[in-house]
Amino acid sequence: MSPASSTTGRTGVLLVNLGTPDATDYWSMRRYLKEFLSDPRVIETNRVLWWFILNCFILVVRPGRKGPDYDKIWNRERNESPLKTITRAQAEKLDDALRAARIPVDWAMRYGNPSIASRLDALTAQNCERILIAPLYPQYAAATTATVCDEVFRVLKKIRAQPTVRVLPPYYAAPAYIDALAASLNASLAKLNFKPDVILASYHGMPEEYAAKGDPYFEQCGVTTRLLREKLKMDESKLMMTFQSRFGKAEWLKPYTDATVKGLAESGVKNLAIITPGFAADCIETLEEIAMENAEIFKHAGGKNFAAIPCLNDSEPGMAMLRALVTNELKGWV
Repeated sequence: MSPASSTTGRTGVLLVNLGTPDATDYWSMRRYLKEFLSDPRVIETNRVLWWFILNCFILVVRPGRKGPDYDKIWNRERNESPLKTITRAQAEKLDDALRAARIPVDWAMRYGNPSIASRLDALTAQNCERILIAPLYPQYAAATTATVCDEVFRVLKKIRAQPTVRVLPPYYAAPAYIDALAASLNASLAKLNFKPDVILASYHGMPEEYAAKGDPYFEQCGVTTRLLREKLKMDESKLMMTFQSRFGKAEWLKPYTDATVKGLAESGVKNLAIITPGFAADCIETLEEIAMENAEIFKHAGGKNFAAIPCLNDSEPGMAMLRALVTNELKGWV
């Protein structure tokens, strides 16, 4: 690399979210689930045994079960999942905000399309010699943030003239994040025709074993919830922390969201709202699992009014947060 090229090279940003199938049919779902569930960061067990379970049982049955769930929330106008629609919008709005600084912003999915490899290629083709990787996970987990880094560096291993990379740190306690959550929640609550008796902050779960091995995810979720309570002046009985999306037979982080929803309704709570602070964009876990499945659980158990609060998505508070986080992390480069 010549001295001239090092002074003219650009800085780019790559937003990365978890992933999405390309369609809701059996084979599209199977391809996506196979890539996702084959990641040893996601399923930490004996690889030979897991290969057998995955290929002989899970990938035979689960694609047919999950496809209809995705179909309930599918963006038919664009023929894609809402997660893809929203992540694209986040990247486009951030790109507009950073255009004056000549910083291109792209987006990728860890599993599925567009792939991290393809978007790193696109950024380097724009002469980006410095790239900020921004995993859109507020709280760190080995199965989310770390696997994004794994894939980025796997791709870079094949590149001779590698760009310099940084990774956006987990932002679970960042003031911009807490402010955005509070602003978004207050705006959503103001639009409801009822006042929630309880609000649940539901995070994606993980096996308890992963936390016992040293994963800081549980503690970081707790910090986010505590800071949000302080910001909103709510106590633990008003804003509760729960965990959703269990998979398999192992014990996962507790309390479980679905069990808590059922228990609250049975105890006489009639008005419930759920926020999902661990998700940067609405997806199958928020739009189907929370807004549909848990709403049904609540009402079936005696609850009356239920609201699933949207994620930050590409809202004004959400984009203000992303701009603040990314701008701060680009210091020294820009």
